[in-house]
Amino acid sequence: MYNQVLVTVLNKIELLDKLLDEFEAVGVSGATVVSSVGMAHALAEKEESHFISSFRAFFDVSHSESKTIFIVCSDEMAEKAKDAVRKIVGDLDKPDSAIMFSVPLLYIEGISHGE
Repeated sequence: MYNQVLVTVLNKIELLDKLLDEFEAVGVSGATVVSSVGMAHALAEKEESHFISSFRAFFDVSHSESKTIFIVCSDEMAEKAKDAVRKIVGDLDKPDSAIMFSVPLLYIEGISHGE
């Protein structure tokens, strides 16, 4: 039964293929991957934002794109997927690695019921 959406914002996009392979290995049957950018990076790109641009030296401008991965899953599958993220990405407390969270799923339509 699907009861949550696990969201991973992967800053280390070079790990995307390995992460998707690991998801498949632990039984994740589907995920949606979207290109994304963080607010600080987006603001730093704007010339009008002089205040934020002054902090450009503090940002890793070589990596401004992220990949956001959405997985609709059961609690059990979410635990396996979280372990997969930690295995591939490493310590999520390190800057510019990844952010992971889940939200309860209240309604779903248009998805098969097999995980």
